[in-house]
Amino acid sequence: MNFKEELRIRTEETEAIIRRYLPEEEGYQKTVLSAMNYSVLAGGKRLRPLLMRECCRLFGAEGPELAPFMAAIEMIHTSSLVHDDLPAMDADEYRRGKKTTWVSYGEDMAILAGDGLMIYAFETAAGAFAATDRPAAVGRCIGILARKTGIYGMIGGQTADVEMTGKPIPADMLDFIYRLKTGALLEASMMIGAILGGADEEQVKAVEQAASDVGLAFQIRDDILDVVSTAEVLGKPVGSDMRNEKTTFASLWGIGAAEEKAEFYSRRAVETLSALPVKNEFLNRLLMELTAREK
Repeated sequence: MNFKEELRIRTEETEAIIRRYLPEEEGYQKTVLSAMNYSVLAGGKRLRPLLMRECCRLFGAEGPELAPFMAAIEMIHTSSLVHDDLPAMDADEYRRGKKTTWVSYGEDMAILAGDGLMIYAFETAAGAFAATDRPAAVGRCIGILARKTGIYGMIGGQTADVEMTGKPIPADMLDFIYRLKTGALLEASMMIGAILGGADEEQVKAVEQAASDVGLAFQIRDDILDVVSTAEVLGKPVGSDMRNEKTTFASLWGIGAAEEKAEFYSRRAVETLSALPVKNEFLNRLLMELTAREK
């Protein structure tokens, strides 16, 4: 089986897991539930839960406590996209070829849907306690999920990003923004997978470092695609960084140098994982594909 076919199958399996945990659209709060599900089901690579699962497989067999965390990380990621698209943020009207949540449901309901997904993610992750004989490991993973999502993780990075819109950003601050805004959730994904797979402390640290590099490579590639791709290919408007006067690595270094940086960080992530005594060739190939993606 070639890599693309294997990726398709594993992505479909991940999609099925996520769908199992979505809320029923009923009751007086049905509208927000519908908006939440619309947002999650709008498509996507399911990269974060996929990486979580592959990191778990890297260190051992996956147990029943993994699935709730896979769904939870995708809910959190989707929540951030719903809020990013709002008029007060990036003001994007399309994502993945579909109207964004605020366009379809209104700004008020999109804010509530993003909030709802964030909180429901932790409710979902907490369900892992009932499925495990390792409650301490589950508790640790929930703590990682919270920290990497919050003010010392994704939200902290987004805060700096928003405050610096329209202002020149030095390279070290841009690195900080990207490692938190994009890298933190990837770190959470891979660390949780490693912990639930049975990794020791040094191995978890190595996975965290690899994930940080993956996040940086992924975001640099995003910057490049915002310049060189098309709305038809990406499924969302291009040129939004320039329109919003955002400094990116593509604007800071130029496309060629940005491409080289993305490849460097991706290769370093693979080298970090390859130094471990356990192997997952599919995971290594997946990480390398991130710098070559076209959408």
